Amino acid sequence: MTDVESCRVLLVDDEVDYLATLVKRLSRRGIDASAVSSGAAALDRLREEPADVVVLDVKMPGMDGISTLREIKRHHPLVEVIMLTGHVDVEVAIHGMEVGAFDYLMKPTEIDELLFKIQDAHRKRSIQQAKIDNVRKPIEPVE
Repeated sequence: MTDVESCRVLLVDDEVDYLATLVKRLSRRGIDASAVSSGAAALDRLREEPADVVVLDVKMPGMDGISTLREIKRHHPLVEVIMLTGHVDVEVAIHGMEVGAFDYLMKPTEIDELLFKIQDAHRKRSIQQAKIDNVRKPIEPVE
């Protein structure tokens, strides 16, 4: 099983048709992908079902992507977040990275580019989890 095939991805975007297309395309590639259409719904879903990577739209009505990113990082610090936007805004990209986003892609993004970013984000999360698990291991007595 490859890294990507064991990755749980949550897609968050207010464009429902775009979400449906992405879920279908990622699922065809063996990725466990699900979707919600708002930041608040993303936070609810993450409380119920863990995800490794969140692909998050920046511009959404209600809770925007940056606010959602902040809450994800506050409650689920190991979840890696890839920001997506259809709007060219370097300041938002920089701010998202400062808040803790893994990376930033422009919509529409090529599926292969998105897959590559998801794989990288999942790899980073796996490394962080392994470090935590290693710290939690009991120390074996030396004989």
